[in-house]
Amino acid sequence: MFDSENKEFSEHLVTINRVAKVVKGGRRFGFAAIMIVGNNKGKVGYGTGKAKEVPEAVRKATENAKTRMIKVPLKDNRTLHHDIVGRFGAGKVILRSAAPGTGIIAGGPMRALFESLGIKDVVAKSTGSSNPHNMIKATFDAFKKSESPKSVAAKRTIKISKVNPKNTAS
Repeated sequence: MFDSENKEFSEHLVTINRVAKVVKGGRRFGFAAIMIVGNNKGKVGYGTGKAKEVPEAVRKATENAKTRMIKVPLKDNRTLHHDIVGRFGAGKVILRSAAPGTGIIAGGPMRALFESLGIKDVVAKSTGSSNPHNMIKATFDAFKKSESPKSVAAKRTIKISKVNPKNTAS
């Protein structure tokens, strides 16, 4: 099932962390990986995996990411519809839509998320925690708050032109 779908997904390794379990004879080392998987067309997911070997941890994280994918509404398949703030734990991220040609202005794990998602123009700032887990989860919180003008118009039962009067083309 995943072999046929694998060609259309882009995978980004965010971090690999060596973790230790202290036992009677010393330390047992393992690896924890965070992966981001996306289809470059508005679907993205993140996953974590732990194993004794790095490739196995990456494989587990990739499988986990594929099962937890979400759809994010994009404006013109290049940026977000509106500015959003996402929070998770001590992490806080601010995502702003940007004009064409701006590029991805984001640091760390957020850049990998935007690349996998297919966003070409965005400005993002992370305040608070710089922990990759918290940054990714805060960004996903922001994505879940993101709405397209079409969905807002449907909720309010009004025309799209009333939701976004200055830009009726979207």
